[in-house]
Amino acid sequence: MLSRNLSFYCLVLLLFGLPFAGIGQTGSPHEPVRYIGGNSIDPDKHEGRLRYAIGVDSRQTLRVNRTNPEWADDFGWTYNHASNLAYWEGKFYQQYLSNPVDEHIAPGQTLMTTSTDGRNWSKPEVIFPPYQPPAGIKIPEGYDGYMMHQRMGFFTSNNGKLLTIAFYGHTEDPFEKGGIGRVVREVKKDGSYGPIYFIRYNSHTDWNASNTSFPFYKTAGDKAFVAACEELLSDTLITLQWRDEDNGLDGFYSGERGGEAFSYYSRKDGKIVGFWKRSVTALSDDGGKHFSKFVKAPTLTMAGGKVWGQQTEDDRYALIYNPVDIDEYRYPLIVISSDDGVIFDDMVLVQGEVPPRRFYGRWKDFGPCYVRGIVKGNGNPPGDDMWLTYSMNKEDMWVSKVPTPIRYTANGPVADDFNQLVENGAIPNWNIYSPKWAPVNVVNLTGEHGMALQLSDEDPYDYARAIRVFETSQDVTISWDFMVPAANKGTLEMDITDQFGNRPIRLKLTPSGNLTYLSGNEEVNLGEVTLNKWNSVKLDIHASIYGQFDFYWNGKLVGKALPLTEAVKSVERISFRTGEYRDLPNRKTPNEDIEPPLPGTDTKEPLGRFFVDNVSVQPK
Repeated sequence: MLSRNLSFYCLVLLLFGLPFAGIGQTGSPHEPVRYIGGNSIDPDKHEGRLRYAIGVDSRQTLRVNRTNPEWADDFGWTYNHASNLAYWEGKFYQQYLSNPVDEHIAPGQTLMTTSTDGRNWSKPEVIFPPYQPPAGIKIPEGYDGYMMHQRMGFFTSNNGKLLTIAFYGHTEDPFEKGGIGRVVREVKKDGSYGPIYFIRYNSHTDWNASNTSFPFYKTAGDKAFVAACEELLSDTLITLQWRDEDNGLDGFYSGERGGEAFSYYSRKDGKIVGFWKRSVTALSDDGGKHFSKFVKAPTLTMAGGKVWGQQTEDDRYALIYNPVDIDEYRYPLIVISSDDGVIFDDMVLVQGEVPPRRFYGRWKDFGPCYVRGIVKGNGNPPGDDMWLTYSMNKEDMWVSKVPTPIRYTANGPVADDFNQLVENGAIPNWNIYSPKWAPVNVVNLTGEHGMALQLSDEDPYDYARAIRVFETSQDVTISWDFMVPAANKGTLEMDITDQFGNRPIRLKLTPSGNLTYLSGNEEVNLGEVTLNKWNSVKLDIHASIYGQFDFYWNGKLVGKALPLTEAVKSVERISFRTGEYRDLPNRKTPNEDIEPPLPGTDTKEPLGRFFVDNVSVQPK
């Protein structure tokens, strides 16, 4: 049976022009990269039963709103996707495309949002509006409208100009004959934008300056802008990202066509490693002008989601992608790491959350989609972090800051009182999931208390979450303080988990203000929590197949030798979450069934706020 399956696999690869990459030396054109970690995901869990890349801070930059569009982007369009990121002159720029409801259905436009710290983002503004053809120009036969479709969004020139780029085409197929061309405009330091120009027309068509809506870039009066465009056009690796839509019948692109959504990095020996969708990879010895035969890497499991590759600040390499082989369910988002850009190991989580998709739309896949980082040359933010951007459910927009070196285990005790941190600033060693309506921040409380971690929540379908990874332990004492302000609404669930996400200890602050814990499958109520008063929790844990824990509340033993809810061998994370644990959508949730928007999704719920402080972990 094995040999029959292997033969079928090889036949499929050959039919698609992709030779079997399992033959030949790893690092050569036969197999440019290999993942040797062995572990893969559990498709039934949003987190995939993986460990976390420690310290990832994920923040929502756009929460769509159809009925109150002024709270989002002023349009209320609910298909948002294909995000790109740059850092220039002390500011982050995130560009993405948008349609009213569905993918590849007109109209389409491109928007931009900016941030000085990567945490707080401006209201998006349109930078490339829906296409309006010149008078007398009709939509070609076989098409029905105009859309945007781009794989790259930014270019920083040697003369200091930041260009933003997009692509206009026809619905429902903007590729090749359906394309119109690439447009460009300058991003200026004062926050304004220069005029829109075409920088390249599709080579499969007869579009030109006489029958399109924007002038050709060479007619611009700003010679420095024209020079920046010429520099962009001559950059082989950058323009190779354009090949999806065009394919270059005029010879603009050298070599074979590799696939979709190109990303790349330079190995330490100077070779360029190229990546495309569906595990396709190749090598270049001449700076990207030509690539080796495109092969499918057998150890990289990918489908139609993008893969992002880059060299990181610690002089290592990272590949970020959805390790799934089905298009409709793109979760989780993971990273694997390498010393040399050839051999990769240590699959860990970047984003393991999948909130409900609030609005149906065609081809709106579940999970974090189309990850992209900052293309080399488009800026390097302060610090040693890797910055990533992606859409969630092809609906909302997100960024994640990933510290390097990438770690997934911790050593020694934990004593986090947050007093050394800056209010609303970075939260080292904590994994943060912070939606627009459920933010997580360190805040300065008045009086003697000082700084504390605040989780707020007004989102009817999402939650705030903060996770602290600690040393993997069988016997450990964990304690923390919490406070619930007056007139508070909502839930705070506090879990101790193992490396696979199992939750052997589950505590809860209920909407009615009670503190509970789960004993086996029975929820035990310990009583009402006094508002505006700090409470302390301490857990003495013995994690094993028949493990148990002692539970102290405000210094009083309220539970002795309580059984763990799930059998585990050890524990290594504490999780604070302003909502119930979720495992939906799952791989059986219908993706393309037309459904109405989730009830009340565009309106905030009553505010829930919770403060956490003095988190201590003492392995025994």
